[in-house]
Amino acid sequence: MTKDSGAEVHPFPLRNLSELERAEMNVSFVITSMPVGGAETLLVNLIRRLDRERFQPEVICLKDRGPLGEELAEEIPVHSGFLRSKYDGMVLPKLVSHFRRRQTQAVVTVGAGDKMFWGRLGAFFAGVPVIASALHSTGWPDGVGKLNRCLTKITDAFIAVAEPHGRFLVEFERFPESKVFVIPNGIDTQRFVPDARARQRVAEELQIPVDAKWIGIVAALRPEKNHSMFLQMVKRVIERQPNTHALIIGDGPERPRLETLRSELGLESRVHFLGNRSDTPQLLAALDVFTLTSHNEANPVSILEALSCEVPVVATQVGSVAETVRPQQTGFLAASEDVATFAEHVSTLLASPTLAKSLGANGRQLVQEIGSLDAMVAGYEQLWTTILAKKESRSRTKRLSAQETAPTPTCQWKTSPPSF
Repeated sequence: MTKDSGAEVHPFPLRNLSELERAEMNVSFVITSMPVGGAETLLVNLIRRLDRERFQPEVICLKDRGPLGEELAEEIPVHSGFLRSKYDGMVLPKLVSHFRRRQTQAVVTVGAGDKMFWGRLGAFFAGVPVIASALHSTGWPDGVGKLNRCLTKITDAFIAVAEPHGRFLVEFERFPESKVFVIPNGIDTQRFVPDARARQRVAEELQIPVDAKWIGIVAALRPEKNHSMFLQMVKRVIERQPNTHALIIGDGPERPRLETLRSELGLESRVHFLGNRSDTPQLLAALDVFTLTSHNEANPVSILEALSCEVPVVATQVGSVAETVRPQQTGFLAASEDVATFAEHVSTLLASPTLAKSLGANGRQLVQEIGSLDAMVAGYEQLWTTILAKKESRSRTKRLSAQETAPTPTCQWKTSPPSF
């Protein structure tokens, strides 16, 4: 990002590290829980790619672990149960004690809300040298909230996931430009790949005709993901393309209501709720068109994953989505709640396989250029080590300055000096 755009792109990959920057660092990620979602999946991928010779990660779930937390607990320490209720005042001393005991050197809060507040406050009182907040959305009514803004002074870095997101953090959240760093989301492009055999395998499992038109969405079933619009769009698309089937991948509190809406729209045999899945790469590769109907997003991981599988995308024009869904290049955009235009774009791609294939190929090339998981991990690693190195350098300078300016003692003890 340029200097006048409101946020700083942190340079990576790492080069010419000092001895201090190569030292081992204990890093604690603070999050409320780890259900299956974009930010949580991103965190898992980040942790798994960290250089374990230099970084020792752990996750603190203020509430329960969640499915991804349970999975990750087989690889690294994952702690939970710090926040028993909304007004549990013991969460702060618990965090302070934990950080001190572990000698944590960097705390990274993931998302806004309670974890952003308690994680940073606990790190401050524990004397943790590096305090950062990774933010992945723009959809909070009052932003991150007044309490979280009050802790700006003790925060070293606010991490945005795209350049427009960085500008949002500066202009709307009013975070200092010098503390906002852009580290784009990244995915494993060797895992999310085109797979011509995926369609047959998924068709056999779901009993869907292989030659049907397949569209899908990957998102937690929460209100902000706006699956209602997805279902209404599917209804319109089927009117034009009667052989269309739709896959909803993900789970969450909205599922009962959405299943009811599916029935009301007469889509029981055409819309398939798959819940949380571990074979997302294969499911995405089987689609003709990927969609995302969210009310708000920053830089959605699911879009990167779909494009990496060479699947074109139709999405709502919110947040930083336009960074990756580029009209006539990798897909199409529609205004939030504009069901008619959204359905028209999807229908166009389903009716034009040649166009869809071209946009999909462009999408994978784009992700390889701007959405690398290795580049994202390098960005996080360099951010922490650079902040720590600067603080250690300032600390050494202050100590040396204090020694040089210290007055020479003039007091002479008449007898032996007192013991303390």
